[in-house]
Amino acid sequence: MNRLLYILVAIVGLSPALALAWPWSMDMANQISIKPQENNDAVRPYPATSIPMAGTKTTPFVHDADAAEKLANPVKPTATSVAYGRRMYEIYCMPCHGASGTGDGLVGDKFMVRPFDLTTVRVQKEVPDGYIFAHVTYGGPVMPSYANDMSPHERWDVVNYVRQGLVADQKNVAATDKK
Repeated sequence: MNRLLYILVAIVGLSPALALAWPWSMDMANQISIKPQENNDAVRPYPATSIPMAGTKTTPFVHDADAAEKLANPVKPTATSVAYGRRMYEIYCMPCHGASGTGDGLVGDKFMVRPFDLTTVRVQKEVPDGYIFAHVTYGGPVMPSYANDMSPHERWDVVNYVRQGLVADQKNVAATDKK
């Protein structure tokens, strides 16, 4: 009698857990309706004759880093652009690349591979602006993409800061330290 009672209690006790395994427990999640962005037509391109509204900041859309590398910098390296690029650099780049741009940031020190040195001659003189823009936009093997965090104009400002202000800032810091 006790054995039958234990079996009955076990069955009644486990029945709520078993009820979740029935097919009707997932009916709301698995409907025949179309889910958002489920197929290729979910996000449709703009009509061919459409034009952006006045004041809309746009940049040529590129599908990959190779195409982005070929872009010319549409933002002139003015003092305002470089200053704003410095602010964006401090927010998004400094944790890994450090204030000096040599990869000595607090987060960068934790990586097995040191973040890329942005003060090298290659970055400062040889590669095109689009190369830096592509890395900020699409990321790299360890570096994340910042396309969702910064507008294209802000990314070009960062390019201007890396090219025009980063090394100059380090020279100013070195000169101040010597005094």
